[in-house]
Amino acid sequence: MRRAFSLSNITAGFIAVLIGVTSSIVLVFQAASAAGASTAEISSWIFAIGVGVGLSCIGLSLYYRIPILTAWSTPGAALLITSLSGVTMSQAIGAFIFSSLLTILAGVTGLFEKTMSRIPRSLASAMLAGILLHFGINIFTSMQHQFILVFTMFMTFLIGKKLFPRFAILIVMCLGMSISYMQGLFHLDHFHMAFSTPSWTMPTFSLSTMLGIGIPLFIVTMTSQNLPGVAIIHASDYRPPISSIMSWMGLTNLVFAPFGGFTINLAAITAGICLGKEADPDPTQRYKSAIFAGICYLLVGLFGATIVALFTALPTEFILALAGLALLNTINASLKTALEDDKQREAALITLLVTASGITLFGIGAAFWGLIAGIISLALLKSYKNLAFFSIKKYETN
Repeated sequence: MRRAFSLSNITAGFIAVLIGVTSSIVLVFQAASAAGASTAEISSWIFAIGVGVGLSCIGLSLYYRIPILTAWSTPGAALLITSLSGVTMSQAIGAFIFSSLLTILAGVTGLFEKTMSRIPRSLASAMLAGILLHFGINIFTSMQHQFILVFTMFMTFLIGKKLFPRFAILIVMCLGMSISYMQGLFHLDHFHMAFSTPSWTMPTFSLSTMLGIGIPLFIVTMTSQNLPGVAIIHASDYRPPISSIMSWMGLTNLVFAPFGGFTINLAAITAGICLGKEADPDPTQRYKSAIFAGICYLLVGLFGATIVALFTALPTEFILALAGLALLNTINASLKTALEDDKQREAALITLLVTASGITLFGIGAAFWGLIAGIISLALLKSYKNLAFFSIKKYETN
């Protein structure tokens, strides 16, 4: 392996996976639990996304000779946590398949950029912020139950963001686990090493879940993962065929969806680790770092049952705090993008509030209605301002 990969390739690939997994695997655990998944089904979810992401990293990077790092959608997992309550596992799988079909369609038709450009970025970001808002709040609500544990994690995160930003979440996780163990909150009685076992679920296609979960999952993944993922690749002076990559990721997602693979998409932040000079001084050799990352993701998928057993042993407050801290940057960036355009600020705020309310109408979740409310508000406010402008001009003319 040392001959195939340089030390910088191995280091970059491993760090990218380490950061990606430690900052978001807890959300996958919570998302599967929200759908009422059993321990075996949660293990299958991790198997599906781990193996699916690993194969897509290796295949795409090897074929195009470009570092194409894929991942599962962290915001997508957060969306599922708030949306899957009361939804059966088979209905959830149907929504995952529907979302993957939309991704394939967007790639095959070449309409990815055109379709997504029609949804104002401020509204998409506001919807995402509304989805994630509760996770940030959970940091402080969980603090009242386990103050020493959560407060220490919070302070370590703040210090870590300044001194060692790349490893802040990893250090917070390790410290939180240590404190949990010392306080007798980390129950390892039933912890064991085990391979993941894929668990097939027959999908059920419900209109309400496809609209309330499938479409928001597709939109959130495209806007918060694939769009910035493409931007990072382009910023590194690589120009792969994006439509083809979207099609292949959608097809891979379709294959693994019945096993719990909810999304497979371009990595955003962690992709920069495999795209920079640290991965390899030679730009033509950096694709090897993404391939090594894919190998690491395969191992994550294969040992998913072990990861599930580990997180089952942890206290709920630890999981809530870790998830919230891992999403703080995403919440911050989403709020900034949502509210920076003063012409769309009111509509974005309405989108955020409706989404954060958790409202459900006709069996369709708040994320969908938040986006609809924002689009209608934006259209009405724009029409009202245009009408007011022409009324003033007419008055001045008279």
